[in-house]
Amino acid sequence: MQKEELLHLHMLMIHIKKYYETITNQEIPTKRYNSLEISPVHIHKNKKCHKDAILALGEEIVTHLRNSQMMRVGYSPEAASGQVAAEH
Repeated sequence: MQKEELLHLHMLMIHIKKYYETITNQEIPTKRYNSLEISPVHIHKNKKCHKDAILALGEEIVTHLRNSQMMRVGYSPEAASGQVAAEH
């Protein structure tokens, strides 16, 4: 993956975190990510730093989601209709 792609992914992860926090009013704790002291705008940092930050942030987001008491929606094949909607 190119450095530019890592920077875009890093920014996307930050947007996902902020969006989740906005719609749920729950803060996602990011102690490990914060300890790395890197953000997507730190373009002078190397690829490894951004990759480590993305992995840390992703892990903390997933951990928070797993531990939250959000209603889980399951998929039931019996509930699905046999037709698929399509735009023309």
